[in-house]
Formats: sequence, C-alpha cells, structure tokens
Amino acid sequence: MSTEATPHWFVSGCRGQLGSALLERLAEAGVPASGGDLPEFDVADADAIAERMAGLPRPLVWANAAAFTHVDRCEREPEAARRGNATAPALLARACVEAGADLVHVSTDYVFAGDAREPYREDERPAPRSEYGRSKLAGERAVLEASAGFLVVRTSWVFGAGRNFVAAVLDQAELRRSGAESGPLRVVDDQRGRPTYAVDLAAALQQLVSAGARGIVHFANAGVATWWDVARHALDCAGYGDIAIDRIKTSDLQVDAPRPAWSVLDTARAEGLGVRPRPWREALEAYLESPASPLRGREGPLHG
Repeated sequence: MSTEATPHWFVSGCRGQLGSALLERLAEAGVPASGGDLPEFDVADADAIAERMAGLPRPLVWANAAAFTHVDRCEREPEAARRGNATAPALLARACVEAGADLVHVSTDYVFAGDAREPYREDERPAPRSEYGRSKLAGERAVLEASAGFLVVRTSWVFGAGRNFVAAVLDQAELRRSGAESGPLRVVDDQRGRPTYAVDLAAALQQLVSAGARGIVHFANAGVATWWDVARHALDCAGYGDIAIDRIKTSDLQVDAPRPAWSVLDTARAEGLGVRPRPWREALEAYLESPASPLRGREGPLHG
C-alpha cells in the first residue's frame, strides 16, 4: 500500500454499517474523505467508477465497503450476488491499478467451510459453502490478481449503525416487554465466531493502511461467541435481563444458505501490525452506549 502522507479516502458503500463508521472515523482524524453508495453510485458499473475516479484527488485510497450481504438472497439470486461481490471489486481493482490508487477491500469469514476447530489463518484454504461465500471469494481473488499491493480485510459478524443482529434482538425484547409479543426469544447456539463492531473495524482499516499492510489480513473483535452469547449479553446490558432466550440449532431454522458452524478468524497478523482488537463484549457495550445505539429513545439503564 502507498505510504504517501494524507491521501484522500473514497468509501464505496458509505451508507452501510462499516462505510458510515469509516467516514466518521476519517472525519474525526482529520483525513480528507468522500463516499458514494446506491442509488446514485453503483460500484458494479465500470463507467460510474471511471467517472468518480477521475474527479478524486491524489494520492487516493479507495475503501470498498459495498457488498451484497444478504446471505439467503445471495443463494436465491446468484447473479446479483456475483455482480455485487465479484464483478464490482474486479472492476474497481482494475480501475485503481490504472489510476495509481490504493485499494482496501472488505471480505468475509464465509470464504471458509466453517468445519475447523482452530481459528482460520489468512493462508488457510478457502472452501465456501454458500453463494455469498463463493462470490466474496471471487471478489478477493480479483482484487489481489489485479495487484499484490492491494489489501483485503476479512471480518465476521459485524454490528453497527443501522439494521443488524443486535438491533433485531433488542427490538424483539422490547415487543415482549410491551406485551405485543410473548414467549422466549429463539437464538442459534451452535455457530461460533468473533463479533465485530463496525467502529472498531473502521479504525482497523485505517491503521492497517497506515502500517502498509497488503494481501489478506483478518480482523474481528477478540473472543469467541455464539449468536446466543451475543444476544444474551446485549439483553443483559440493555436492561432486558428478564427476557428469556431459548438455545436452538441452525437446523431448526428454515434458511436458503448454509451457515458456517465455525467462523473464528485468527487475527495474529493484524496484531503483529499493531492493530489489537478489544474484547467483543466491551465493543458491544460501546455500541449500546453510542449515538448509533438501537436503545436511543427507549427507557432503560443505558438510555432514559
């Protein structure tokens, strides 16, 4: 990656959980940045990329946080998945090579089969089992085939501003608190991974670029959890400790795409570059106390 001082950053997918966090992070750090997202900017459109690239300052870091991330829709709509997750980064990588821009592209734990028992290192063989994972792996490969100097950051279980698993769990808890719904929540307890706060991931991207990272790097918050663990900690911290959660298996759900049972990423390489993830419970608490918290406007111990 380029070591030139104070590059301009452009963030594609700037309205998503990660993209919005990254723009906010860069603004706080005084780094010049801009972004684009659907509907006015389509990163899978070569002409749109060329037009946007031509108007951006140099030196330039392009951070691609855009993706088709709905796992089950990817299974049902493989052409759309390939367009968003494979074609788009391939087009973008070629454009960055031609323009002399740096590129950091975000990928996923779903490139692995999910049948391991030890954390996945960057050099382990990918074996995706879903269309989402296959399309994301194709995108990774296109980026690194375009230039070995580009950076691909794999992450997992992201939560942040907007709709996400934590927000959905808290919504369901509030429905039960209000009497609109009854019975315990039902949350999967046989998938294990490393939850990741979008704000921490955004900081990691900036740090990794500053450190000159290239190739593939894994980043996620520290510690292993199941989705049940995440839901239980969120409810306990948010004042819903009385809301019960039943533990269920992935096989109890009716979903189109298979889910990895083991999504734990090894982050030793990132840590060796000075990027040290905080524990996921601490990161989740920070999210619940943040301006983007789904608890804003509710009565409770964190927000009243």
